[in-house]
Amino acid sequence: MDIKKTQEEIIQNKINHGFNTTDIAKEFCLLYGEVGEAYEAYRKKKDDLGGELADVAIYLLGISELLGFDLEKEIKDKMEINKNRVYKKVDGVNVKVDI
Repeated sequence: MDIKKTQEEIIQNKINHGFNTTDIAKEFCLLYGEVGEAYEAYRKKKDDLGGELADVAIYLLGISELLGFDLEKEIKDKMEINKNRVYKKVDGVNVKVDI
């Protein structure tokens, strides 16, 4: 999957169907709603969890495109940062250590 191309396709689909492409705050709210729907599908063991996760990804990719981010590059960069981070356990929870 070419994530950048998919971002562009998501926005074109929004344009084709007359959906929002300008109100970023609204898109974040809709993304939040989709995360909630995915959690409910998981919690209730619904069969549509995969589709709900796809909706989350679609909204996230769309927001990334609207804001001019290549999400694939951003993910790779962040994974490299995370790979080199140091953590320690505090009360059973991993906490990032600043070095």
